[in-house]
Amino acid sequence: MLSAIPAMFSSEPMIGNPFPAFENGFSPWDFDLFSAVTQSSPPKPVVSSSSSEETNRNQTNSNSGSDEPNPPASLIDERKQRRMISNRESARRSRMRKQRHLENLRNQVNRLRIENRELTHRLQFVLYHCQRVRTDNDRLRSEHSMLRRKLSEIHELLVFRQLQQFTSAWPCNNVTSEQTPSLIT
Repeated sequence: MLSAIPAMFSSEPMIGNPFPAFENGFSPWDFDLFSAVTQSSPPKPVVSSSSSEETNRNQTNSNSGSDEPNPPASLIDERKQRRMISNRESARRSRMRKQRHLENLRNQVNRLRIENRELTHRLQFVLYHCQRVRTDNDRLRSEHSMLRRKLSEIHELLVFRQLQQFTSAWPCNNVTSEQTPSLIT
């Protein structure tokens, strides 16, 4: 950024300023052009763009309504020092905030990983038991159908025996048991 500044605005002190009225950020509303030219003031070195801007601001503020002298260099240095300390503190707070935020995100990631692991274990447990219940259910269904068939066969056998007893009780049927084949084996 400083490389874009012409050589006449470099940080080295200038030997002589041919335009002293423009030195402090001249604007036609702040100065009387002729009084600034007639008063000769020693040239001031330009340190950097930010410090010259503040110097210009301070001088513009002091020249805007009264004829107070420019603030001494020690006051400007003190302000720069305070601003620098303030900026460092602000940067330190910002870094600490960022560090806390990162730590919170890491903690949240760890909590979510643990919760994910627990949920995965619970899901595996439920799936295992669900499979066992399905297997038991299938076994019970097949056992149920087999028992139903047996019950149906037993019921048919009982009905047949009752029918046999009923027909043997009739006197017209003199058929012996040796002549009828037995269904029960």
